Amino acid sequence: MKTSPLPTWPPEQLAALSTQALHKAARSRVHEALARCQEVYPELPAPRVWFDLKGASAGQAHLGKGGLRFNPVLLEGNRSAYFDEVIPHEMAHWLVFHLANGSRLKPHGREWQSVMRDLFGLAPKVTHQFDIQQAQSRPYAYRCDCQIHYFTKRRHSLVVRGRRYRCRECDQTLVYCTISKP
Repeated sequence: MKTSPLPTWPPEQLAALSTQALHKAARSRVHEALARCQEVYPELPAPRVWFDLKGASAGQAHLGKGGLRFNPVLLEGNRSAYFDEVIPHEMAHWLVFHLANGSRLKPHGREWQSVMRDLFGLAPKVTHQFDIQQAQSRPYAYRCDCQIHYFTKRRHSLVVRGRRYRCRECDQTLVYCTISKP
């Protein structure tokens, strides 16, 4: 069953939405995608939706939590791409999770690719190309002989526990410093 992509939301309409209205619209888009999925799998339950994902990931289908998680920072800066690609991408995962043996299938395997192509009319792309600079918090500054490096909380905690990092340019061990991020 080949089909066309979900109807495009006008970019100017998306651009005009406040954060709260954008989240509401994204939930509506999830329901549109759910309706498309229920055409072929009527028993598919509706996912809960959260906007609490951080870091470089745009979205996540989370079977254990029973829903879809989206990165609010990346959503804000990539509205059209979220509505056209990310939400259908995560709904394809949601559908595949609920198939027989779905939890044993590869996340971006044949079944998921088939849902992306045949149900949503999209190329089955695994990763996004969003600018993730704003979405990644890197408040910990480290210096070497040639520059300042910014670390995430996770990487900083590894240093605190004894891990060492070296600069790729000057090969010096990075040292924590207490300057503020520009």
